Amino acid sequence: MHIEPTEIPGVLVLILKLHEDERGFFTELFNDQCYRDAGIVGPWTQDNLSRSAKGVLRGLHFQHPHPQGKLVTVLSGSAFDVAVDIRKGSPTFGRWVGRELSSTNRHQLWVPPGCAHGFLALSEDTEIYYKCSHSPWKPSDDRVLRWDDPDIGINWPMAPTVISNRDLRAPNLAEIDALPLANGDRS
Repeated sequence: MHIEPTEIPGVLVLILKLHEDERGFFTELFNDQCYRDAGIVGPWTQDNLSRSAKGVLRGLHFQHPHPQGKLVTVLSGSAFDVAVDIRKGSPTFGRWVGRELSSTNRHQLWVPPGCAHGFLALSEDTEIYYKCSHSPWKPSDDRVLRWDDPDIGINWPMAPTVISNRDLRAPNLAEIDALPLANGDRS
């Protein structure tokens, strides 16, 4: 696995090692020790699978006060995956990173606790698998941030065609409570 840091400390692009031959390919989607060595640690609390049609936008979602980290992988199709730093006191507070994840490039995105997460499906039948850390999903902690907040300025690669009512009514960054930095980390 190759690890690429992004513009937001803690958000990482992980490029999986594929073993290909005439039968197809093999890759590890998760190996606890490899991820620990990269600084991505659990505890791991749940695995999720989402399927979306082209143009579906989901997000930007996060939990507060018990944040989750998300290790995101596209199993089928492609998606533009986004992390927004909402950690109060972070030098990158309010900034975003986005990467295309696909079943072709086999990249993963690590979205650490304290970042909001969302994605836009770029192809039909996009399946996204994400492994969640630190806290299980709790309805009382579930929060959403406006996907088109002009103060964040995410440059989505295409206009979304389907957005839930909840995501359409989400507050802007200035209207939410920012999360404290995890472990006092200001890197």
